[in-house]
Amino acid sequence: MGSTWDPAPKGAPRGCPHAGCPPPTPLILPISPAAGTKGSGGSERAASPGGPRDRAPPRVVAVGRPRASAKAQGRSAILEKFGGAAKGPAPHLKRSGGAGSVKAMLLEWCRARTRGYQHVDIQNFTGSWGSGLAFCALIHSFFPDAFDYGSLQPQDRRHNFTLAFATAEARADCAPLLDVEDMLRLAVPDAKCVYTYVQELYRSLVAKGLVKTKKR
Repeated sequence: MGSTWDPAPKGAPRGCPHAGCPPPTPLILPISPAAGTKGSGGSERAASPGGPRDRAPPRVVAVGRPRASAKAQGRSAILEKFGGAAKGPAPHLKRSGGAGSVKAMLLEWCRARTRGYQHVDIQNFTGSWGSGLAFCALIHSFFPDAFDYGSLQPQDRRHNFTLAFATAEARADCAPLLDVEDMLRLAVPDAKCVYTYVQELYRSLVAKGLVKTKKR
């Protein structure tokens, strides 16, 4: 069974800050006009001390919108799929040091569950999950009869992600927050997306009685 922690207190920050939020949009950055002006939009401006009121206003330069990279587009596609799922920190994780402590404990739980699995060395919520085998190992540790882990290869990312997410949904009722195509689009998985999915998986396993937790 998994590691055990005390429940998170009520009112704690809930889940991935990206959940349910639209992707950020590029900003237009003006060059600040001189004091007493409002730029070149035709609005009124105060006269400079001792100077005429019809002095030309300072020029405002808008920085063009940068073209979104493939990585940013892939991340946005993943984040759009969260839609309110995986709300709040995983239950029964003791928040002795805030959100960072909860994240560290969840990471350690993943390490403990997958220790000894070939091609899996979980050090973070990004690159350690890139081949899909970390997801497979974590799920296989609870459902060893679901598939043959020994037959999996790290280079077969599509198969690994598909197998892991489908098994988690079928066996643990874990919401399919991550999409295989989105994960393949990103060379390195987004940490917040992976962290949120693992929280949801943890909750689902707790609900199934497969993870023991301390009662308050």
